[in-house]
Amino acid sequence: MTDGETGAVTGTKDKDYNVIWFTEQCLSNVLRLETYVQDAERDGDTELAEFFRRAQAESRKGAEQGKALLKERFGR
Repeated sequence: MTDGETGAVTGTKDKDYNVIWFTEQCLSNVLRLETYVQDAERDGDTELAEFFRRAQAESRKGAEQGKALLKERFGR
């Protein structure tokens, strides 16, 4: 999915934008999955709640890695 935008319009190079987007999506996923955990718990489905908790942990891990990379690249 490319439209030829390489930073001229947004002011952010694609590779930088990609890391920012990835990090935001991981954080958004953590929040969305919290709702899914609560839904499963409300219905008494502990197996599904645990599944979503594991997915949430992986999304949180991805967000932390993305934040660390952004800090390394831009926080100098």
